[in-house]
Amino acid sequence: MVKVIGVRFRNAGKIYYFDPLDLDIEVGQNVIVETARGIEYGHVLIAPREVDDSKVIQPLKAVIRLATPEDDEIEHKNKEKEKDAFKICLEKIAKHKLQMKLIDAEYTFDNNKVLFYFTADGRIDFRELVKDLASVFKTRIELRQIGVRDETKIMGGIGICGRSLCCHTFLSEFAPVSIKMAKEQNLSLNPTKISGVCGRLMCCLKNEEETYEWLNSKLPNIGDRVTTDDGFKGEVQSVSVLRQLVKVIVTLENDEKEIREYKVSQLKFRPKRRRDKGNVNDAELKALEAMDRKEGKSSL
Repeated sequence: MVKVIGVRFRNAGKIYYFDPLDLDIEVGQNVIVETARGIEYGHVLIAPREVDDSKVIQPLKAVIRLATPEDDEIEHKNKEKEKDAFKICLEKIAKHKLQMKLIDAEYTFDNNKVLFYFTADGRIDFRELVKDLASVFKTRIELRQIGVRDETKIMGGIGICGRSLCCHTFLSEFAPVSIKMAKEQNLSLNPTKISGVCGRLMCCLKNEEETYEWLNSKLPNIGDRVTTDDGFKGEVQSVSVLRQLVKVIVTLENDEKEIREYKVSQLKFRPKRRRDKGNVNDAELKALEAMDRKEGKSSL
């Protein structure tokens, strides 16, 4: 076991572990730490605690100090400088006529480096741009190409639920999302209806996946033959996953057919091993597979 604290550097960013040494550190305080990018200013989200060695990437760097009022002032000035750097970089991109979209600018705490995040359709030759920016800022310049999911995480926005985007408010890492999750939840397979602001599959599809898998495992598939507790046999017409209700087409004594609704506990049927993914036409399948291929790990 090793003693660590959890520190975050960006809004809804990943939490990193550091050695608190003998410092009295509490959640909500700011600290100065050394990272791969240099000296950084971070916000403490996890108080000192013991974690398993396997959860820590060695070597574990130590906290340099608790942030002082002077450090807070430097961080505030850096935020103001980032706004100016963003404007200057936009002008330089236009000057060099590069097909790239600037997303954000970021100074390291020690001003040893300026990072510019951008998106582009393909690879961009920005060597001349870097030289131009270096002559202006007189420091190291790094241009980092990011994906549309990372762009949305930085920029923020409002989802179709009417709330701020999960990735911008609390989701520190992107979880893999697949079409199977949408199918499991009986959602429309229209890509425009299951895609988020970023154009990729909505991250919230992952939230209820396990619940729907468990509920679906208790239900028959549409088209299955079932026996009801009142002695009828019939074919499943539709199911209500959350309510655990099943509509069955039953044949009455006079050979007439009637649709009746039953609780799943009122039916007998052969348990299924896995859920039928249903029929998807070629056009839908092609679009859905293309969306799946686009899904990847976040670069932030």
